[in-house]
Amino acid sequence: MTNFISVQLKKASEVDLAKPLCKFIQQSYPGAEAQAEHCRAAEELSRLRKSALGRPLDKHESALETLLRYYDQLCSVEPKFPFSENQVCVTFTWKDAFDKGSLFGGSAKLALASLGYEKTCVLFNCGALASQIAAEQNLDNDEGLKAAAKHYQFASGAFQHIKDTVLSALNREPTVDISPDTVGTLSLIMLAQAQEVFFLKATRDKMKDGIIAKLANQAADYYGDAYKQCQYKDTLPKEVFPVLAAKHCIMQANAEYHQSILAKQQKKFGEEIGRLQHAADLVKTVASRYDEYINVKDLVDKINRALAAAKKDNDFIYHDRVPDLKDLESIGKASLVKSTPVVVPLSQKFTDLFEKMVPLQVQQSVSVYNQRKADLVNRSIAQMREATNLANGVLASLNLPAAIEDVSGDTVPQSILNKSKSVIEQGGIQTVDQLIKDLPELLQRNKEILDESLRLLDEEEATDNDLRTKFKERWQRTPSNELYKPLRAEGANYHNILNKAMQADGQVKERYQTHRDTIALLCKPEAELNAAIPSANPAKTLQGNEVVNVLRTLLASLDEVKKEREQLENDLKSVNFDMTSKFLTALAQDGAINEEAISVTELDRIYGSYTQKVQESLKKQEELLKNIQNAHQDFSKMKQSNNESNLREEVLKNLAVANDNFVELVANLKEGTKFYNELTEILLKFQNKCSDIIFARKTERDELLKDLQQSIAREPSAPSIPLPTYQTTPAAGSKPAASPAPTPAPRTMVGTKPQPPARPPPPVISAASSSSSALAPSGTAAAPAAAPAPTPGASAPAASTAPSQAQGPPYPTYPGYPGYCQMPMPMGYNPYMYGQYNLPYAPSPVYQTPGQPPYPPPQQPGYPFPQQPYYQQ
Repeated sequence: MTNFISVQLKKASEVDLAKPLCKFIQQSYPGAEAQAEHCRAAEELSRLRKSALGRPLDKHESALETLLRYYDQLCSVEPKFPFSENQVCVTFTWKDAFDKGSLFGGSAKLALASLGYEKTCVLFNCGALASQIAAEQNLDNDEGLKAAAKHYQFASGAFQHIKDTVLSALNREPTVDISPDTVGTLSLIMLAQAQEVFFLKATRDKMKDGIIAKLANQAADYYGDAYKQCQYKDTLPKEVFPVLAAKHCIMQANAEYHQSILAKQQKKFGEEIGRLQHAADLVKTVASRYDEYINVKDLVDKINRALAAAKKDNDFIYHDRVPDLKDLESIGKASLVKSTPVVVPLSQKFTDLFEKMVPLQVQQSVSVYNQRKADLVNRSIAQMREATNLANGVLASLNLPAAIEDVSGDTVPQSILNKSKSVIEQGGIQTVDQLIKDLPELLQRNKEILDESLRLLDEEEATDNDLRTKFKERWQRTPSNELYKPLRAEGANYHNILNKAMQADGQVKERYQTHRDTIALLCKPEAELNAAIPSANPAKTLQGNEVVNVLRTLLASLDEVKKEREQLENDLKSVNFDMTSKFLTALAQDGAINEEAISVTELDRIYGSYTQKVQESLKKQEELLKNIQNAHQDFSKMKQSNNESNLREEVLKNLAVANDNFVELVANLKEGTKFYNELTEILLKFQNKCSDIIFARKTERDELLKDLQQSIAREPSAPSIPLPTYQTTPAAGSKPAASPAPTPAPRTMVGTKPQPPARPPPPVISAASSSSSALAPSGTAAAPAAAPAPTPGASAPAASTAPSQAQGPPYPTYPGYPGYCQMPMPMGYNPYMYGQYNLPYAPSPVYQTPGQPPYPPPQQPGYPFPQQPYYQQ
């Protein structure tokens, strides 16, 4: 009686997790030590998958522990790696656990680049293996009963978790075995079996009969609900339905039996007999219809003995009235089981392989924070540089400090000499020429990398479109044009960046051409430089003048401000604060990260003092420039003016401006070179990303093409053959139309012409008979052949009267009982006729009206040949 249903494991294709994970690690983590550690963890994860899925698993706790550890690792890895078709692309392929393939091979399978799909399938195997381990337990001792109950409840929880999460995890239609309907039914079956285990333990412990009756009644209710859910579905193997139906009757019979004992104790002898009669009818149904699946001989004998004794005592002693079944009080229910919720980690030996790797959400938050920090620092630096350029421009326009140094009128001012020396030390005009020459080569290299990446996407997308046009609705995978939208948006962004860089390069070149001659003059020796500067009349009367002293003091103050600004810029660049711990703490406390609030607070705390110093520097410069301009006006009034001095002052101004432009051009060109080199690394990563997804898509495409070719090969090529007149199925209740007898072929007959035997009826093949068992109760045999229908002229058998029930769903159906539904093949089915029913697939079932006997009659066992024509005599 203790036959239990177990679930078949899904089979997975081999996948190398280490390679794509290591590639992502090398691209995302700059430290060599961190890279090596994370890559070792990725290799360990790949080995764990092979141990959990790459070999047959024993029905033992250690095998289940391996599966649980792999599932826990998947849950810990999920937030740390961006598993998707266009990032870390790993395609997981799993076969349907209940699909055994067709005559020509192959079975239903699904391949998805989704870690949620992998988790779902692994959890299914966890539940399936737990059901197998539970079914192997020895239920004759407490340890076996406890272990079986624990594993059945865990399996129920695993299947229930899949039911609740599978659609959101896959974002597409799953295979039948992990569909919500199927796993919901499996969850209920496991819960029913766990309840039955508790009933067995209560019986073994000889608990009160009232409690045992409630436990059994609850188990019967669970089995009945499970049977209702899968009664009209062909997703589960055929052996499941009779076992569920039999278990429902058996548990109800047990409930009635133990309730009858309670009635006897309460001296309700009529109720005792009524309940025992009901129990006897139930087990009789099981013995007559499901005896090959479950042996109930001991239970039948026990109930019949109790019923005979109760009837004897009541007939001779008590004479109590036996109530009708519908008048009996309902038996209560007591559930001692519930689905074990899936709470990670499931394994007691779990150790996070990627414990030191921050979750992806934290990585993203740190990346956004770094962008905010860069914006703040760049904005502050840009303000200071702009202010410095403004000050240099104002001083150059006023010919300061050269004007107050050039009192002799015939020598090169010291400030100009210093500028000339600085330009020569930095390589002079040759440095600028070389930097400008390198820019087009760097730009062209980046353009070629980007164009090649987009070309790869275009080629794969064109191939996908051609195959989609060719196969139409059979080409079931994500269209490339939708999948590549993020990559194309990223590529378009890089195109815009390159276009802006080209515009900036053009502006730099134009500016260089404007000031090239003056910069070249600064690079000459002092004698040539002095000769190139016009001389002027001396203005020795200005030496020691108060106005000149004020100007010198103001210029010195402005130089100090510039030096402070340079130091402040270096300080801003050198500040570094790791926000990882902050975001990890927030994620642990709140389960989410409010990046904006945390980042703004921390940036204000870290950079608040620096931004304040920047504003003070800007304000101080504004005041100094105002005072310098006022003092220069006084200086200009005192200075003797003539044409030679004006021309000299103009040349000195141009030399000062040339120096400023040289410094700025060199800085811009070096930043451009650095920008192009950094962009090259980014574009190479982008190209690798495109190559990876195209390789994954090619692998997926080849596998899908292989499946389509096998599917097309399995399709019959022979045309449909119309049915002969004698094989046409007449309508129910009507007679076949009369047709002229066919003329038999001439033959030589000796003696009296013998009568041909009656043509045997067509075979009956149930819709589920073509698939072998995946969920198989232990010790089951083949289903019994259906009894042949009565021949014309024979009296129809009386419809069997099924006992009515007090609670639960209808009893397992059988011919003559309302709700009975058999699915025979249509008359005239010929298993050798190609095209008639699109072999090798099973024909569609024909449902009979409930309560009607099956029509036409089933074929007798042992008649394997195709039907022969019947010749009327």
